[in-house]
Amino acid sequence: MPSWTLEEMGRLGHEEVVFFSNKEVGLRAIVAIHSTILGPALGGTRMWNYSSEEEALRDVLRLSRGMTYKAAAAGLGLGGGKAVIIGDPKKDKNPALFKAYGRCVEALGGRYITAEDVNTDVNDMEYVYSETDYVVGIETSHGGSGDPSPFTALGVYMGIRACMKRVFGKEDLNGIKVAVQGVGSVGSKLVDFLVRDGAMVFISDIDKDKVSAVKDRCGCEVVDTKDIVTMDCDVFAPCALGAVINDDTVENLKCKIVAGAANNQLDRDEHAEILKKRNILYAPDYVINAGGLINVSLELEGYSKERAERLTKGIYGNLMNVFNIADKMNINTAKAADYIVETRLEKAVRANTMFLQRRKSILSNVHNRRLMASL
Repeated sequence: MPSWTLEEMGRLGHEEVVFFSNKEVGLRAIVAIHSTILGPALGGTRMWNYSSEEEALRDVLRLSRGMTYKAAAAGLGLGGGKAVIIGDPKKDKNPALFKAYGRCVEALGGRYITAEDVNTDVNDMEYVYSETDYVVGIETSHGGSGDPSPFTALGVYMGIRACMKRVFGKEDLNGIKVAVQGVGSVGSKLVDFLVRDGAMVFISDIDKDKVSAVKDRCGCEVVDTKDIVTMDCDVFAPCALGAVINDDTVENLKCKIVAGAANNQLDRDEHAEILKKRNILYAPDYVINAGGLINVSLELEGYSKERAERLTKGIYGNLMNVFNIADKMNINTAKAADYIVETRLEKAVRANTMFLQRRKSILSNVHNRRLMASL
């Protein structure tokens, strides 16, 4: 393993990074387990046509750390992990690839539980499930919860309402201008929530077919991908890939709220402080976009859609707590969210039997799910 990898793992606090390869089916994958302090590491599998292995590695390290924080902020008894498959999702997907990947996940013995993510879906996870029990977000017929994206969108919608309450003193979205960057599985469903509440929604995506589908369904105005980030609006909702708030964009934002589904929206930690100084409210990404994780995590306990919806709506309160702590400590909202998470992790380290107990319970439930689905 390159020394850079070990240095970056140490800096970010990772426990384990595993590289998998299967030349026969074209599988090149990296699984990063960031933390198992609170329980087995859970996080989705992203398939992306990375320009290099180093780019893929940097992405999976950052994303897996975000999953630890997301799970902890949502109050879940789970750790954080992530996986990336290097390849073109439009050309390289095939059942054999995901079956081989499932065997890789199985080899980790339950330290990592996977799910769908960018460019992977329920169908892909079904092939993974044929080789391992350590996967969630599978079909309901197998004891799963299906597509988690509606819950991610619901959580972001609740988060936007919390931000509205904080900034404008009311949750009413009628007439509010919202710029949604990315209208994939989550962004398009978020648009439905916003339009239903009377918001003026502007959309953009590099995939023109997705843009056309949402425009035809909801009548939203389409904005060029180069202009959506800095357009004049009340709420900017990043729902595509990360690092959208960067040195080139942070000073040019013309919104009062940044609240979206994308992971790692800030390119650097310092950008949260710039947003605070500019009086732009930032909803920390791993707090507001936790709905999908909350939903699939319930498969490990016995799935209930009603409970998933109830817990996902709790993101409203989680964000309000972040905002209150930020005010009380006079820090930006990103630091406030980190403070909540790191306090919980520190307490868990002191009670170091938590993981062993939680791991035993979860892995038992994972195996029982397959048994119950077969009855």
